[in-house]
Amino acid sequence: MRSERSSAARRQSGSSGSLDPEVCLAHFDAPLGTVAGATAALRRYGAAWEACDPGGAAALFSADAAYYWTPFSPPKRGQAEIARAWSAATSRQREIRFRFRVLSFEARSGIAQWRTRLVRTTLGREVEIDGILLAEFDAAGLCRVFREWWHS
Repeated sequence: MRSERSSAARRQSGSSGSLDPEVCLAHFDAPLGTVAGATAALRRYGAAWEACDPGGAAALFSADAAYYWTPFSPPKRGQAEIARAWSAATSRQREIRFRFRVLSFEARSGIAQWRTRLVRTTLGREVEIDGILLAEFDAAGLCRVFREWWHS
């Protein structure tokens, strides 16, 4: 499958078809339950990350969402806690470049591989992170369960 860059990355490179990161996941330009719908969701996720936008990230999740940052940590629960976690994480990140490819998507669940390059300000250098995510969506198209496994 082909790799996708987030909307912010496409805007920087001048590519067309960018998505507005302010639009929440409930307003897909593709039907939920399709690879195109999953791609639209991940473009918005990547745009929020690249923009260091915790509010934009939290808007992708349902009010009762569970976000498992790592497989053995308790989940971040709800939009407010997800926004706080994103704010803390992205406050130490610069020059974020997010790429992904959807591996599988059926009904309301999807799996994707993602890769990010960013500068960690605490280290003063660029790092690359590779990960897998599993996302489950509600009927409105908001993410209700999000699990990540990643390594840098």
